[in-house]
Amino acid sequence: MFFRCQFPPSFFGGNSLNFDRAMTKKSPAKTFPVLITLCFFLLVACGPKTDEDRVRELMKEAGQLIEKKELSGLLDILSDDYSDYRGRDKIQTKDMVQTYFREFRGIVVHLLGTRIDGIDLGKATIRTDAAVSSGAAKAFRKLVPLSTDNFRFQIELIEKQGRWLIRYAEWEHIGVEELFPESLSILKKIFSEK
Repeated sequence: MFFRCQFPPSFFGGNSLNFDRAMTKKSPAKTFPVLITLCFFLLVACGPKTDEDRVRELMKEAGQLIEKKELSGLLDILSDDYSDYRGRDKIQTKDMVQTYFREFRGIVVHLLGTRIDGIDLGKATIRTDAAVSSGAAKAFRKLVPLSTDNFRFQIELIEKQGRWLIRYAEWEHIGVEELFPESLSILKKIFSEK
């Protein structure tokens, strides 16, 4: 199997060459270090995802599921023994989310900063900020910065059969001044691109 890679001009001494052409023009003594370096970068880039990566992906997935109003998908990322800070279990949470989906149209979730407080032995605790808005003009709100409700979530996760699940969640409405600094930067970037 051959790979055809395009590297920046500086990678091969200023020449914008394809990888296969560059390898045939270099002497074996010069080619070997380049191949070792390339293998290292491929191993790092293609290596297994860390628990931190998987937890962050789960938060992103949760936001997407809420935007799409996919109740079954959202319930799938909750553990069977899930509860929230008000004592709602998974079934009561289902009822709450269904009501929310009926009452609010065009939900938009901007996942902001996520801080992983700890991951150990299949358990994780995180805090994440999210900016949420809703209304009939969902497409318009994605383009123009309107007011958002900002929330901080504190979440406990467990890993079951190689998959991270939300076991406990609590959230509070927070002002912009209470967002994590990285969350504020992300929020500013989101709305400056609009």
